[in-house]
Amino acid sequence: MANKERFYSILLIFSTIVSSINLISCEKSLITNQAALFVFGDSVFDVGNNNYINTHRAAQANVWPYGQTTFKFPTGRNSDGRLIPDFIAEYAWLPLIPPYLQPRNGVNHYTYGVNFASAGAGALVETYQPQNVIPLGSQLNNFKNVEKMLKDNLGDAETKRIISRAVYLIQIGPNDYFYPFSVNASHFESNSKEKFVDYVIGNTTAVIEGIYKLGGSKFGLMNMGRLDCVPGLLTMDPNRIGSCFEPITELIKLHNVRIPNVLRDLQRRLPSFRYSLFDSYTAGTEAMENPTKYGFKEVKKACCGSGPFRGSSTCGYRAGTSRDFELCENVSDYMFFDGSHTSEKANQQTAELMWDGPSDLVGPYTLKTLFQNF
Repeated sequence: MANKERFYSILLIFSTIVSSINLISCEKSLITNQAALFVFGDSVFDVGNNNYINTHRAAQANVWPYGQTTFKFPTGRNSDGRLIPDFIAEYAWLPLIPPYLQPRNGVNHYTYGVNFASAGAGALVETYQPQNVIPLGSQLNNFKNVEKMLKDNLGDAETKRIISRAVYLIQIGPNDYFYPFSVNASHFESNSKEKFVDYVIGNTTAVIEGIYKLGGSKFGLMNMGRLDCVPGLLTMDPNRIGSCFEPITELIKLHNVRIPNVLRDLQRRLPSFRYSLFDSYTAGTEAMENPTKYGFKEVKKACCGSGPFRGSSTCGYRAGTSRDFELCENVSDYMFFDGSHTSEKANQQTAELMWDGPSDLVGPYTLKTLFQNF
């Protein structure tokens, strides 16, 4: 086991060096006027920041079989391959956007953007803090550090141009809504669900406004998807095994009613503020109810994990020489890679819809429009 862990550690270091070299070598071939992509969020968007912090094993994805499909080794992404921001970067003619904490990052990397997302993060500071993850507010502080570095190296005018033309991709909230149930099942017996949702959205809005004050004006967001129906939550209610976890469903619906109104208010108040809101809930429901239409054979059971629906977060765990998890043979048949995260195939489908999907799923702008028309 020690040898295998050492092997994957070497691979992780090697991938960091290679990605740095690739970014530098491709700078001349990319359009120098291309809008950058700055990414904020949780494990849905984290491309490896948690590899570089002292956090709980459950908040990292730096062991096999994570990354097996595209990268052929674990990169810190919570999937078998690429995540949504990876595909968005590709569609925008950008290189892979590196994690902020990756060693050897430099100003040349930041001109194309950087990823601040941290698995386990929430809009609320207290969400999963025993695991020492990077909450959304701290991610904003990291963005401020990047802005300062750009100014120090490129000057105020060029930094202003980069930040004003960039697109800011944000995915946050699922951990905030799940965390109370993981630590205190009776939390909402004495706390208003409506006020809790307002706190989550309020903190998210504060970060959006913080980015806006620094010059950012183009934002891409997702509403709450089918968090209540991921494999890991299908056994949360012992009386309804296999059913979506209804207490979180209520929070999701409250969030999804409020977030469009909040964004419209920001658009009214903030000159030049533009946004793209993707209806992840409707898209996820459609895929779950019509799996064959999207090329899936399994939408309830995870590819990697253990227990009912392979929903337990044991993917990659080993005890001695034996592994404590099951792994499917063909991940492309599965909507979910592990108990909480979608497969690369599902991530690509989501990214395509966010990039240039129909108006009933994404609006008032698509990400393609934000990148190309403003």
